[in-house]
Amino acid sequence: MPRAILTDIEGTTSSIAFVAETLFPYARARLPAFVAAHPDKTAPILAEVAAIEPGDPVATLTRWIDEDRKATPLKTLQGMIWADGYRERAFTGHIYADAAAALRRWHDAGIALYVFSSGSVAAQKLLFGHSDAGDLTPLFSGYFDTATGPKREAESYRAIAAAIGLVADEILFLSDTPQEIAAAREAGLSALLIDREHGAGDIATFEDIDT
Repeated sequence: MPRAILTDIEGTTSSIAFVAETLFPYARARLPAFVAAHPDKTAPILAEVAAIEPGDPVATLTRWIDEDRKATPLKTLQGMIWADGYRERAFTGHIYADAAAALRRWHDAGIALYVFSSGSVAAQKLLFGHSDAGDLTPLFSGYFDTATGPKREAESYRAIAAAIGLVADEILFLSDTPQEIAAAREAGLSALLIDREHGAGDIATFEDIDT
């Protein structure tokens, strides 16, 4: 039994369709108005975007959404916009039923739970805090995003293990992305590839995990 489980979100605990068809379009449609309405909060983000790619930062951010760019300033701004959507109950965070049940079971068994997603930590907390299964945030001991490092690089998982304070092989990582699984294993973590659609991974649902 692992001492900690680190999980991805999109395609792992939550539907890819929810992110692609609900969250991304919501942020894209509201991005220009949100920036105009919150100049003080968004100015540092826009400056960071312009430093990465000179030009109109709002246009750049819109294009990054279309490209599904894993850029920290974009994820930070998306999280701010999604907070309005959750607060206004425009949507709830999709969580697979098997994932919600397993997370509760693991928490009750004393396994520490963590999240590592390209979405910002704030966005992660919103999704789990306003999920279809209720507020799941009390189950988690911590959250990590791309501020820790890219999800496809082993050093990011080494940094997470150090932050958690466990030996790498005491942590089980769950993801639907083979490159992330490979990076986690290179860092010494146990890792399982989930493939909900085709069943071609190590597991098809969280029910397949023997803990």
